[in-house]
Amino acid sequence: MTVAASKALSKIAVILEMIKFEHTVFALPFALTSAMLAANGMPDIRVLGWILVAMVGARSTAMAFNRIADLHYDRLNPRTANRALPAGILSMAQVSIFTGFSALVFMFAAWNLNKLALSLSPVALLVILGYSYTKRFTNLSHLVLGLSLGIAPVGAWIAVTGRIELAPIILSAAVMFWTAGFDIIYALQDLDFDHKMGLFSIPKTLGPKNGLLVSRAFHAMTAVLLGVFGLVMGLGVVYYVGLALVAVALAYEQSLVKPNDFSKANVAFFNANGFVSIGFFVFTIADLLVRKNLL
Repeated sequence: MTVAASKALSKIAVILEMIKFEHTVFALPFALTSAMLAANGMPDIRVLGWILVAMVGARSTAMAFNRIADLHYDRLNPRTANRALPAGILSMAQVSIFTGFSALVFMFAAWNLNKLALSLSPVALLVILGYSYTKRFTNLSHLVLGLSLGIAPVGAWIAVTGRIELAPIILSAAVMFWTAGFDIIYALQDLDFDHKMGLFSIPKTLGPKNGLLVSRAFHAMTAVLLGVFGLVMGLGVVYYVGLALVAVALAYEQSLVKPNDFSKANVAFFNANGFVSIGFFVFTIADLLVRKNLL
């Protein structure tokens, strides 16, 4: 391997770390679930491919732009000061070019899907980019982040059917409350910093104890909405077994964090939520296959 190739691979690794590429596991399973239910089976492989491209493009745009928007705060926050941009490992020009390229990839994927997907792509970008500024003026930033991820199931449904329908909207609402719930937990780590910098979050405004109560209410709403989604879609026993396990995972996630102990916030954030999204996908698709007599 040449020196240039080695440097290029190293730079790609830094970029993937910057955008936390592994966290794609949160929204992607919900998008794939929505696509498969919309198609009542496996979507056209071309459509599925462009859905994956759109997901990667949108998420990469959102994360990279967030690093640009939050650079001032990331430099001052001990938890984030070693990120690639504030640490000088990547330049502002490099991250800006990556952001713009990712946005173009997302819109190109939408163009290759259908007219409705393309026409709504600027709206999706407005939401996912606008989130980065919400902590400056509202406690609802957690829900805006949730909406940013919650767009995925509706987007995938549109990609397959070319229509907006009730079922994916319910699923998107569930994803929104789920994301907002775990983002409140994540925000506990920056409680002192948010107070110091005048940033907004539910834990900062309500305190850790009441903030966690809101997080638990959001996760309870998630379980309810997923139940409603199952009813609207006419899903069966296998789906509801999966939903019960998702509810257990959410309860476990909540049990890991106490008002006076945030040490397990990262475990709650990644491990439990990874199970929620992947487990939901596996059991929902298993239910679909059982009802089609393929399992």
